[in-house]
Amino acid sequence: MKQKVALITAAGSGMGAECARALASAGWRVAVSSSSGRGEALGRELGGLGFTASNTDPEALARVVQGTLAAYGRIDAVVNSCGGIPYGDLLAIPDADWHAGLDMVLLSVIRIARLVTPTFEAQGAGVIVNISSFAAVEPNLTYPVSSALRSALSGFTKMYAERYAATHIRMNNVLPGFVLTKTESEAVKERVPMHRYGSAAEIAGTVLFLLSDAAAYITGQNIRIDGGLSRSL
Repeated sequence: MKQKVALITAAGSGMGAECARALASAGWRVAVSSSSGRGEALGRELGGLGFTASNTDPEALARVVQGTLAAYGRIDAVVNSCGGIPYGDLLAIPDADWHAGLDMVLLSVIRIARLVTPTFEAQGAGVIVNISSFAAVEPNLTYPVSSALRSALSGFTKMYAERYAATHIRMNNVLPGFVLTKTESEAVKERVPMHRYGSAAEIAGTVLFLLSDAAAYITGQNIRIDGGLSRSL
């Protein structure tokens, strides 16, 4: 059986980069992209491919997919990450910021799904995992753009999952809570029932499971990784 190939977008740092490392350690071939250039460097460091490309640029995404297929002849999985989503007071956020968030959170997933789904269909299987946020199920006024558009991503994921489930193509979202990046806040930790931040490695471990054959019957789901932060049923 050929070695499986995963494409990880917006993965120059943080959770996306940790997913790329976890996949490479598990024996996957990886193709890593980011707009900063760090994804390109990471992909090469992991013995795979690296691309400098924004996930908001349709032509750049097409080059990443085409380059991965040219090098490896297949794509078995995609992990979509994103960052830098605009925020502000609910009605003070300008249209431009809403449009930027739409590009980053939702259209980036739709665009790459268009690009890779024909390959999945030809191969007879494929899986996409989107790194979303707990705000998808509990909208938060601190993150209005993210909250609204993560909910929209959940809706798209349900529809994609239903459309392609019979062809062994799956899509799920992971919903991290507060994940430690730089500094800790005691106030934030007090909000979380576990009284601690999550780690990027914990997010990556769940993503790796969802990409595996052990999760073959899981599709169209929002998987919360938030230490019990979300209270909704």
